[in-house]
Amino acid sequence: MYNLSYCTPEKIPTEVLNYDSALEQMGVGQAGKLGILHLRFENDPIVHRTTIKHQYYKVPLCIKRAMYLEETCPEMAYVYIISPSGGVLQGDRYRTDINLTNSAKAHVTTQSATRIYRMNKNFGTQIINLEVDKDCYLEYIPDQIIPFRDSRFYQITNIRVHDEGTCVYSEILTPGRVASKEAFEYDICYMKVKSVNQKENLRLIDIAKVQPKKENVKSFGILNTYDMLGNIYILTPKEKINQIQSEVLEIFDNVKSVIGGCTKLPDGNGLLIRVLGSFVDDLKNIIYSIVRIVRENVLNVSFSGIRKI
Repeated sequence: MYNLSYCTPEKIPTEVLNYDSALEQMGVGQAGKLGILHLRFENDPIVHRTTIKHQYYKVPLCIKRAMYLEETCPEMAYVYIISPSGGVLQGDRYRTDINLTNSAKAHVTTQSATRIYRMNKNFGTQIINLEVDKDCYLEYIPDQIIPFRDSRFYQITNIRVHDEGTCVYSEILTPGRVASKEAFEYDICYMKVKSVNQKENLRLIDIAKVQPKKENVKSFGILNTYDMLGNIYILTPKEKINQIQSEVLEIFDNVKSVIGGCTKLPDGNGLLIRVLGSFVDDLKNIIYSIVRIVRENVLNVSFSGIRKI
């Protein structure tokens, strides 16, 4: 079941497929090239906590055990995704499936940045499938993506959220290993996010495609004078949207280190937030502030910040 086709995205964009080629090293689909992670969270009424009811992983993806770090929300499970390989190599195919049911509350993040290593053959891909049932709450807040020189990466994120559930998903794209003078020297980073509700009605489709060698990413309308891109998606009950949007816009009015905007999705199905900045910490702080706003409005609890172990 867990073979190459299971871990490979459907309809990979032509811009990425143009780099498809046979590997002279370990071939696509070989042991160590397929990373798989399955997690199912449920609220356990006996211990009054969200627990992992099912887990399966295949290195180079794995997790630490669930932890409970937030005093104001002790039932929320914190899980850290780990990649012992250190990053995505050419020909790697990753797939993560996370499911929340029975009023589960979870915060999922990565142990560190996702590094996309240099590639002279093929490309790397990642599938992220998030499913959030009624009255469930998920924060999927990974660290930044760092594309090395000559790397190629495609990521597709599918988010299925019940109209009465909540999911906060974010991503940060950096220019590369700036300290090694590799800013914007990757071939392509293509990130697609699609969301539907429990009836498969479309909520959003958003694409961020960056090809620094084929376009001037520092031009007006792309990154302009900034170096980093942050995307935040908030899928939550409609009655919460207006207040969350108002508070998010206040952040941008009071912060000068980044520029951003907050767009309401059609029919009030959620919010899409785009942020540009020049330092990772600035973008992370904005994301944490947005998570804080969502928690206060949806769960009526505070957020003390993401803790890296």
